[in-house]
Amino acid sequence: MHLPYTLQKLRESGVGLALCKRLLEEDNGLHLCLACRNMSKADAVRTALLASYPTAEVTTVQVDVSNLPSVFQASKELKQRFPRLDYVYLNAGIMPNPQLNIKALFSGLFSRKVIHMFSTAEGLLTQDDKVTADGLQEVFETNVFGHFILIQELEPLLCHSDSPSRLIWTSSRNAKKSNFSLEDFQHSKGQEPYSSSKYAIDLLSLALNRNCNQQGLYSSVLCPGTMLTNLTYGILPPFIWTLLMPFILLLRFFASAFTLTPYNGTEAMVWLFHQKPESLDPLAKYLSSTTGFGRNYVMTQKMDLDEDTAEKFYQKLLELEKHIRVTIHKTDDQS
Repeated sequence: MHLPYTLQKLRESGVGLALCKRLLEEDNGLHLCLACRNMSKADAVRTALLASYPTAEVTTVQVDVSNLPSVFQASKELKQRFPRLDYVYLNAGIMPNPQLNIKALFSGLFSRKVIHMFSTAEGLLTQDDKVTADGLQEVFETNVFGHFILIQELEPLLCHSDSPSRLIWTSSRNAKKSNFSLEDFQHSKGQEPYSSSKYAIDLLSLALNRNCNQQGLYSSVLCPGTMLTNLTYGILPPFIWTLLMPFILLLRFFASAFTLTPYNGTEAMVWLFHQKPESLDPLAKYLSSTTGFGRNYVMTQKMDLDEDTAEKFYQKLLELEKHIRVTIHKTDDQS
């Protein structure tokens, strides 16, 4: 039996680093490849992991999913290095320049939806998006399309008949159908690109299962919950979170989403590592959850999706992929 090859597309800190540690705690013989943008940080993480788990195989590859030439280069390297990939954790994501909607916050504080509002941040956050060098909306390219291209490029390593491979996406409780539109799937006209991108991930996962299960590729989505990481510190500064902590700890007795630490946030990620993909519901989102007393567990949430919309979105991504490939080839030819 071969040891699983696991690719992690992650930030070099937060939940990505916590997941590395927990996976190696489960199996310190894993072949773990860290796909990161910042190689100096990635190398530091690799050194620290090998110091704690000297029998593990930990390598790195540089990739920036907001830059498609970088994705193509990383894919080429991975195909040269690995015969297959058994697990691919797609965890990289951005929420640029988040702004708190004060009016929505105070309105929600005095409504019956206060716990739901704090659990999901629904309606609380807007973001300023921008266009990348590839001509795409930055949040869409980073959170969705860069990963999609990576998967397309790595198909020879992912689709094989002897045993299934797994795609495990980091989605969010903030993924809302109302923030997504097939006519504007990059969310260039809206103010909640993060929520739109996470709903797009849910749709894509469903479509991938429909189109790729017979080739041995299975996809799942999860939400790590509300954690105190660089992403949340971008919404409110650390001292505000410290002031809010007594209130948040009280809320944990009424809502399970406040995982708070990256270690707790990886609960669903590790749980999915052990599941047989054929047994999982493609319409389910797996939620890392924590009780008021700090016990971790996994909840299942039915996603608000339909297969027709998922398939249409998948076809739009394939069309965009064709366009992007032609554009990049023309650029390469000119250079």
